[in-house]
Amino acid sequence: MTLSSFGNVTYCVSKGSTVKNVNVMRAAVLMGHGDIDQLQVREDMPIPRPGREEVLIRVGASAVNNTDINTRVGWYSQSRSEADAAWSGNPMKFPRIQGADCCGQITSVGSAIDPARIGERVLVRTMQEPVNVDGDLIPITLGSEIEGAFAEYLSVRASEAFVIDSPLDDAELASFPCSYSTAEGLLQRARVGAERVLITGASGGVGSAAVQLAAMRGASVVAATTGVRADDVRRIGAGEIIDRAGDLVDQLGESSIDVVIDLVGGPHFESLLRVLRPGGRYATAGAVAGPHVALDLRDLYLKDLTFYGCTFHPKSVFADLVSYIEQGRIQPLVAARYDLTEIHEAQRRFSEKDFMGKIAIIT
Repeated sequence: MTLSSFGNVTYCVSKGSTVKNVNVMRAAVLMGHGDIDQLQVREDMPIPRPGREEVLIRVGASAVNNTDINTRVGWYSQSRSEADAAWSGNPMKFPRIQGADCCGQITSVGSAIDPARIGERVLVRTMQEPVNVDGDLIPITLGSEIEGAFAEYLSVRASEAFVIDSPLDDAELASFPCSYSTAEGLLQRARVGAERVLITGASGGVGSAAVQLAAMRGASVVAATTGVRADDVRRIGAGEIIDRAGDLVDQLGESSIDVVIDLVGGPHFESLLRVLRPGGRYATAGAVAGPHVALDLRDLYLKDLTFYGCTFHPKSVFADLVSYIEQGRIQPLVAARYDLTEIHEAQRRFSEKDFMGKIAIIT
């Protein structure tokens, strides 16, 4: 095997083989909003070069999240156009490599970063520090405003790559960043402690993470899910299971819950407020059953409720999450593993919602 160069492109050549460009990588690239055919697996994407304050990561694994589907179909747009379809409320830039979860190893660093970081095993924060663009702070989400981890390599700000020391494999670790940091951010914002907590969508990625993290805090967890997932959710910390399709007030009673962690939204929203005790807290980070809800303001102010909308969170949330993983206080929930070339099959399986936890993508 020999290395040959042409201009500033290097090729790896084996005797009797075709020439392979070693400066390109495989990636799943979103070409525009629309159906799954807009997501293409490419073999010719350039390997990124880390900027001055960045690190280059060889991605070991990523995972599928609701945000991947939502971004592709333009669900985040409130104007129902491409003008505000990214997380930040700005237009998406295509082509875009998706993938909000990342576990991998640092292979090179920018000029301002200590070379000693090369070789570190890291998790990358999904919801990252905003950047200042002409005086406006623009939120940064991995796989939306910047290139994501559905690729063999990823370049990110060094401050967003957190060292992880764990015996878990890459796919298991890649199940944590997006879902678990979202769940931890919800629980910290709502100040969840040893109290009665209702979690909707409890078998999903964020929901199952919230069940574990709330139980870890000593909460009495009530999980809303389907009967087929009841035993699974109970095993990870739920003390009580209710039917997500049933009448919440009939099952729980009025004013019986201290905190609602809602990942579903939709038609049950009014019932969620009715089961909250006076002074209760409602926190949301999802609306898979629909973003538009009915609100009787009397439920809000007469019961002195507090609402939290939770997406972005401080770095301390992710640092806490890494410490929980390293201490073995939370466990990964990987339902299936797919190769990056099988990204269409993985997203179809994800959309079926017939599993608990995460679907991993091996790069």
